[in-house]
Amino acid sequence: MLILLMLVFHTTSHAQTTMEEFMMKWENGKKLTLAVVETMPDDLQNFKPHETAMSFSEQVTHLSSAIVGISGGFLMGEESGIDLEKIPSTKAELKAHVEACYDYGKATFSKLTDAQLAEKIDIFGNNASRRQVLGLIDDHCTHHRGAAISYIRANGIEPPRFTAF
Repeated sequence: MLILLMLVFHTTSHAQTTMEEFMMKWENGKKLTLAVVETMPDDLQNFKPHETAMSFSEQVTHLSSAIVGISGGFLMGEESGIDLEKIPSTKAELKAHVEACYDYGKATFSKLTDAQLAEKIDIFGNNASRRQVLGLIDDHCTHHRGAAISYIRANGIEPPRFTAF
């Protein structure tokens, strides 16, 4: 039993990823998001499965814009120059928005020191480290990208395959 507990502790104590590993994951998420946008036909960019739901384009715009908003507000990001009020109206504009927002996130994340990542901040009524905020941003992207993928499937289209690396 003691050996089992030691193995569990050893495994969980090394569960955190490094910034280098996170950045590789981030780039993979960007590529997958762009592939998702590319897969949805132009005439279905405004598709939504229910009147109260966000459209496909709104899902992707929201996940991308949140990268900039959260990074700028909580991760000491510089002025982005990205107009977060502008809603992309074409697939090309949506892809450009995704690229700009993911690139802004990458630039912001890469400037954070270990001490800044460990610092606890108030975010949305919670106290969390900036490292946890990176996880929040990544999880938020995954959530909305997954919703966008379900919209692709709802239209009988095969979505892009997930690739881990």
